[in-house]
Amino acid sequence: MHEDIDIESGEDSDLFEHHRIVVDKGQSLLRIDRFLMDRLPNATRNKLQQAIDAEAVKVNDKAIKASYKVKPQDVITISLPEPPYDTTIYPENIPLDIVYEDDEVLVINKPAGLVVHPAYQNWTGTLVNALVYHFQQLPTSRNGEGRPGLVHRIDKDTSGLMVVAKTELAMAHLARQFFDHTIERTYYALVWGEPKQEAGTINAHVGRSLKDRRVTAVFPEGDFGRHAITHYKVLKNLRYVSLVQCNLETGRTHQIRAHMQYLGHPLFNDATYGGDRILKGTPFAKYRQFVDNCFKMLPRQALHARSLGFVHPGTREWMQFSSDLPEDFASVLEKWEKYVQHQEEQ
Repeated sequence: MHEDIDIESGEDSDLFEHHRIVVDKGQSLLRIDRFLMDRLPNATRNKLQQAIDAEAVKVNDKAIKASYKVKPQDVITISLPEPPYDTTIYPENIPLDIVYEDDEVLVINKPAGLVVHPAYQNWTGTLVNALVYHFQQLPTSRNGEGRPGLVHRIDKDTSGLMVVAKTELAMAHLARQFFDHTIERTYYALVWGEPKQEAGTINAHVGRSLKDRRVTAVFPEGDFGRHAITHYKVLKNLRYVSLVQCNLETGRTHQIRAHMQYLGHPLFNDATYGGDRILKGTPFAKYRQFVDNCFKMLPRQALHARSLGFVHPGTREWMQFSSDLPEDFASVLEKWEKYVQHQEEQ
């Protein structure tokens, strides 16, 4: 399980990686370092041996030596403060949809499916790999970590606008704006149901779930997590779903997705937060088929970073950008509009 790092807040997870591998019944005896090199793509033998020496690799809850030979049904756990991988970022010729560019900043329209930075299970094919290919000597954040030019991110399956810094000055200036919450970020989300209030503010702490650290949970009492504020406005009610505008005052991991679930309106087809099943509507087969078709058309959470505004690091002028809904999102929205219209005409 990969533990995300909150770039904006500077909050690192305790462990970079945590793996649990149960050895197959038919596994022949094999040195553990060789076994793990096969199971963990991009892992280097030297890194693995260091991890074993540091007792970060355990078999059946016991530390072992590098010469240990794995046996069928051994349970191997790996917990490390750093990944056991070659973390060099290699340039990759991945096309970028550039909305705006000058000597200091770059604004891109990220497609859904593109991971922002290398991490567990996504060491290549990321936005960072593309940036390294297209641009030389981009600044890095926090002690030179491998995120050239990045001052914020959006989830893999969320589409929309991101700003990238091209100089150290721009990096510092934009990072400060994110810290001060003066960046304007507007998202469009398709959510299940119709919110009772046409507009409102969700002011509730969010943080890693105490049950599943891959998921962001809401802590309304503020006893866990970090301060998070989302302003929302309903743009269109469609009986079973609604198009909602969300403006971020803070930028926590999965903030909109977790906040809208907390409000009782998970994002359409958001598997992580329960939106990938029918939550509103009739049980009729025809309706179920319609929703399934929508899920296939939009095989991700319905969330798009619609607009982005910030003060330019060099000119100090306000810059504002907007992005149309991508085809998958727009097509599903149109499909819901026609469905509801047809229902009303009957």
